[in-house]
Amino acid sequence: MNIRERIQNQPGPLGQFADYAEGYFVFPKLEGPIGPRMKFQGKEVVYWSANDYLGLCNHPEVKEVDAKAAAEYGMFYPMGARAMSGETDKHQQLERELAEFVDKEACYLLNFGYQGMVSIIDSLAGKDDVIVYDIDSHACIVDGVRLHMGKRFTYQHNDVESLEKMLKRADRISKENGGGVLVITEGVFGMRGQQGKLKEIAALKEKYDFMLLVDDAHGFGTLGERGAGTGEAQGVQDKIDVYFSTFAKSMAGFGAFVAGDKDVIKFLKYNMRSQIFAKSLTMPMVIGGLKRLDLLRSRPEIKAKLWENVKKLQSGLEERGFNIGNTNTCVTPVFVEGSVIEATIMVKDLRENHGVFTSVVVYPVIPKGMILLRLIPTATHTEEEINITLDAFDAIREKLEAGVYKKQAEQMDIDYKPI
Repeated sequence: MNIRERIQNQPGPLGQFADYAEGYFVFPKLEGPIGPRMKFQGKEVVYWSANDYLGLCNHPEVKEVDAKAAAEYGMFYPMGARAMSGETDKHQQLERELAEFVDKEACYLLNFGYQGMVSIIDSLAGKDDVIVYDIDSHACIVDGVRLHMGKRFTYQHNDVESLEKMLKRADRISKENGGGVLVITEGVFGMRGQQGKLKEIAALKEKYDFMLLVDDAHGFGTLGERGAGTGEAQGVQDKIDVYFSTFAKSMAGFGAFVAGDKDVIKFLKYNMRSQIFAKSLTMPMVIGGLKRLDLLRSRPEIKAKLWENVKKLQSGLEERGFNIGNTNTCVTPVFVEGSVIEATIMVKDLRENHGVFTSVVVYPVIPKGMILLRLIPTATHTEEEINITLDAFDAIREKLEAGVYKKQAEQMDIDYKPI
């Protein structure tokens, strides 16, 4: 089978639904300013799928700074990669302030989170090194590990006993090769909302020699007393060797950063191909990043409001008997049983008849027969919007349990073949 034949005959787990789902369940178009209410297909919906945790996307002070920076510098300045012609005082200032905020010696700005994590892993782990990572890691971690030319092992999700078994193997192999061990986990797992067991993982450093890399995309800005992330929340920030987060969540922007000891960051600056050979982060985002970070530090009431909404939503769901797993973060998963097609019918009912927009996750991301509706509370959601959503979830669960969606699914002519 040549490449074109494979493209035509094997569309992939999501691609097989393209004709049925595109434009509604995947690649949906949300319109209007990003916030707790947006328009979907001409109708206003309560929107639970933005990662704008702190509501900074349309914060008036942030928008003002962004607009002024764009007017002064345009959207392309500075020219070129930082190593060649894209260095500025503002880039260095943001790096210093981020490093101080997350209690690290140094920091390096990255153009994008996904490519940044891939490149961090590629730079840190050589062919003689061994990577050990959580099996539920984000795709950017998985893709970074795929570039690794040495050994790599997964451990069972958040299972420290499983991790230690893999560490024993990794320790033996790395010593035979003359290399080291890199352990990778997430601070917050974005689908199920669980914190990574950073404290327990860090404790294993007393027995094994490894470097710890943490992707804290969902923890930065939301966890810890100051919002410095999962490491701060668990009291082990100093045990994290390489701390990574994106600006696409709490910072309501694009770009990312990596922080650690000075020697580690210096090494990454001179070896991360995705940054050496790519354009510098644009000035409006850098100056805007300084403003966003200032709000994280100076306005604790924003994070407090976020957690007030998180607790209202999560406690409301639990009081009504919904299964939200064991989330201990802002990420709010709701688990129900049903088929993939039932999930699409249920989500359409939720959006069309109840005015609630949330993301749906099905197999192969989660086990067959399960449906995950993921809600992302923000500081800008209101109590009314939370109550509307709770009532809507009651209504769709009643239909699901009564078999209404199953009956509709049986009447639909969709050729679904689990891959």
